[in-house]
Amino acid sequence: MKAVVKWTDGVQFLAESGSGHAIVVDGAPENGGRNTGPRPMELLLMGLGSCSAFDVITILNKARQNVSDCKAEIEAERADSVPAVFTKIHLHFVITGRDLKEAHVKRAVELSAEKYCSASIMLGQAGVEISHDYEIIEH
Repeated sequence: MKAVVKWTDGVQFLAESGSGHAIVVDGAPENGGRNTGPRPMELLLMGLGSCSAFDVITILNKARQNVSDCKAEIEAERADSVPAVFTKIHLHFVITGRDLKEAHVKRAVELSAEKYCSASIMLGQAGVEISHDYEIIEH
């Protein structure tokens, strides 16, 4: 896996994945940025949420659950000193569908957290306290 991050201006960068997708990364105006893209640490959270949601959807589809929507809401706390690493991250999954079995949803979230989500497991091994929960919306 590869990526390239190219400085464009101020504290703005163009990050391009090895698969050819690009995203602008920028800082807040008070830090010299123009707010044209997410901050680097926000990207990390977005990657974590995407990685875990990917697992949850894949597992639920394999269990033949009729999912119509999946949302991962992520909240994080950071250390007050430099480096301002994440200290706590909470992922809240909102799973919408028809006749969803709670046991399947619970197991999908657990499997992502404990076995499949590389981002979550890596951050947890680095000492970040990561928690997960879910809610089911019948549609």
